[in-house]
Amino acid sequence: MAVPAAELGAADRAPFATASPCPAATEEEDGDEELLGAGGPRTWTPQEKLLHEARLKAKAKRRLRRTSSRDSARESLSEGGEPGPEPGSPKGRAHDRRSRMGKGRGLPKKGGAGGKGVWGAPGVVYGYQEPDARDPNYDEVAQGDTVYATVVPELEEGELEKNVQPMVMEYFEHGDTSEVMELLRGLNLGSRRHAVPSLAVALALEGKASHRELTSRLLSDLVGHVVTPEDIAWAFDKMLRDLPDLILDTPEAPQMLGQFIARAVADHALPLDFLERYKGRVDCEHARAALDRAAVLLRIKRDVNRLDNVWGVGGGQRPVKHLVKEMNLLLREYLLSGEVSEAEHCLRELEVPHFHHELVYEAVVMVLEGSGEGPVAMMVTLLKVLWETGLVTLDQMNRGFQRVYEELGDISLDVPLAHSLLERLVELCFDRGIITKALRDACPARGRKRFVSEGDGGQVKQ
Repeated sequence: MAVPAAELGAADRAPFATASPCPAATEEEDGDEELLGAGGPRTWTPQEKLLHEARLKAKAKRRLRRTSSRDSARESLSEGGEPGPEPGSPKGRAHDRRSRMGKGRGLPKKGGAGGKGVWGAPGVVYGYQEPDARDPNYDEVAQGDTVYATVVPELEEGELEKNVQPMVMEYFEHGDTSEVMELLRGLNLGSRRHAVPSLAVALALEGKASHRELTSRLLSDLVGHVVTPEDIAWAFDKMLRDLPDLILDTPEAPQMLGQFIARAVADHALPLDFLERYKGRVDCEHARAALDRAAVLLRIKRDVNRLDNVWGVGGGQRPVKHLVKEMNLLLREYLLSGEVSEAEHCLRELEVPHFHHELVYEAVVMVLEGSGEGPVAMMVTLLKVLWETGLVTLDQMNRGFQRVYEELGDISLDVPLAHSLLERLVELCFDRGIITKALRDACPARGRKRFVSEGDGGQVKQ
């Protein structure tokens, strides 16, 4: 049965009019009434019917969105007590954890356990984990006693030479092996321990005999404390291979290195079979010369535990009588040859700068006991050179002349003209700038003696 169009429009309009009293719904209904026309019911064209159906669908969608927004607002009020942001507002979208790509089921990411500063989902209990010492929240008090240790990195090759060379050079001055050991213990030598003996021997080869003696003592004391015999064996093996280069700076390097090896074997710093390892295995002639020198010394001193005199007795360790004899011989050779440079070299080789006043004393006494003008001029020249080079200091020069002043009375018994000769020598030295004016004025002068007449009783007046 057909229903009139007027009745259908009224039935359709009635529910919407009662359910949605909002102004937007009223305006839409007014627009629908306009389609009926002012003259009453009329027949709709197909276009009008399609337009009317589209309006009805849009109206139903708007009503559904309004209903869902009201329900969510009521739920938020019932849970939090405060109204939340509007669903369409930017603030509401910022805190919305649902996917914005239109995918998924609309659930929060990571089950609600994600986000900055979040330690997991609420109510999750984690099991026991071993504490990590590198963790910023690590509690060292709860872990018991803490041991602090200083970690020293292992020295590189360049750093080792930079640190060890000043130690060895300073050791040549003070000669205290215990201080060197303490300094070496403070360095992390690691696998480069063998470089210490090698560097010390290389420096000693370029030094004096006393330096080589000190180096031999150092190697003996370092064994068992800083290095092992195998470390020293490794160092000497390296130096035997480097002999062709060492000879360029030190021509006597093979003989010196052989003496170092013999002394180290005698001091038990090297294994006793060190020389046996090289029999028939050495091609370098310089290395063979060094090993032969060591073998000869050990064969000669086979009944002696230590080769203490392999480097001779150096410096202040020599007896005073020996030093006096050496200086006297030095001056006599100078008077014969006249070579000042050779005399200077011999004096340096004695290594007794604190005893150079003996040279000055012997030189002055030799002039007083000599004859002719030649020795006087030569001794003045020698003292002048020694003074200018700084080999004889002002203190040593003064002490030498003062010793002559004090013993002039005894010297005059053997040399009656000692006073006049000394006065002349002192004046020459002062004119050449060798001695000071105070030292010249301190020279004793012999007063004139005269005999008075017989009436005075034969007394001698000064």
